[in-house]
Amino acid sequence: MSIALWCWVGLGVAVTLVWLTRFLAIGPVLARRCVLRENTTKGKGPSLPSVSVVLAAKDEEANVEACLTSLLTQDYPNFQVIAVDDRSTDRTPSILADLQARFPDRLRVLTVHHLAEGWFGKCNAMRTGVEVAAGEWLLFSDADCEFRSRHTIRLAMDEALAQRADFLTLVPQLDSPAVWERIVQPVCVIILMSWFRPDRVNDPGKRTAYANGAFMLMRRECYDAVGGHAAVRSRLNEDIDLARLTKASGRRLRVVGNEGLLSSRMYPSFAAGFRGWSRIFCGSLSAPSRVTIALLLVFTFSVAPWASLIALLLMAPSVATPGWTYALWTWAAAVVMQQICLWRLYAALTVGRPWSFTYFGGAVVAAIMLLNALLKALGATKTTWRSTTYRRDRTVAEPAAPA
Repeated sequence: MSIALWCWVGLGVAVTLVWLTRFLAIGPVLARRCVLRENTTKGKGPSLPSVSVVLAAKDEEANVEACLTSLLTQDYPNFQVIAVDDRSTDRTPSILADLQARFPDRLRVLTVHHLAEGWFGKCNAMRTGVEVAAGEWLLFSDADCEFRSRHTIRLAMDEALAQRADFLTLVPQLDSPAVWERIVQPVCVIILMSWFRPDRVNDPGKRTAYANGAFMLMRRECYDAVGGHAAVRSRLNEDIDLARLTKASGRRLRVVGNEGLLSSRMYPSFAAGFRGWSRIFCGSLSAPSRVTIALLLVFTFSVAPWASLIALLLMAPSVATPGWTYALWTWAAAVVMQQICLWRLYAALTVGRPWSFTYFGGAVVAAIMLLNALLKALGATKTTWRSTTYRRDRTVAEPAAPA
């Protein structure tokens, strides 16, 4: 065999062994994860601290009513909700006004008319809400979330107090009604969780830090001590950066999953999803070198097995050497081992095991997203998020304030 073919076979063996290692590791990792459910034991009301929920809404007319209604009907005994209208140009302001009239004692609505100099939109809106928050704890959430249980906040607080956590993030279940969501988003989640393994996040001895902006429950003392949103005011993924600051300060960070408590539909279209996940990869991996490594890993271990097997099968009519046979069986083994691993892993995701067979297609799209994220991390392209355009750590253009 030629040297190139030997290298191809060797790479296939390495990829197969990596997927075998992942398969063996999945069981213990899943066994150690914490998942909150509706029937998890709930604490007693009088002993629970006060909570201020801060939620930013930018052109969220399709989501904000369902989100806030599910939030305002929580059974938590002592909480307030602060909704910040962040320069919306759709029906969001009127929806918020109607909700405030329905829940005058629990909901307060604030409006941001202009983006403060040096601040990114969401951080600026959250900072505005925190300024009037009175709770001992702060809960940050997103308008595209839905609190599926009336006990969500109570259960999360019980977990935070029981684990002596200063910052707890509840990872939402992803609503995926569209086919593209079921193909692409599980791959994106797997990529993120490979970098930010929950068991490492929950280990005080590890530097790994992660948070999900859909649900971030922080002690007010912790928030103030790490500098709050002012410390991450020009970051695209302020949630993960706040988590990093929390863990670096020696405080306890905890990430937990959920079943039936919190859900989110992140993006309504493929175009929005492509832009959004590119932004997430760029912001969460933070450095161009880390984005590059992620891109290479996805290409080598996720795309290459199926791509190599398909290429080898297409070569069959013209190449029938022993080397070709070795390569074919090696990469076939890699594909089989990958699929066995994914079949087990997808059982923990909300899309279901059969969708694991679409992993290759999702991985190709995710690789393109990572390439786009790399260009953003290098400052070669811009990021448009909620109608405001950014390049790396500065604002390029924002929409005109609504009349």
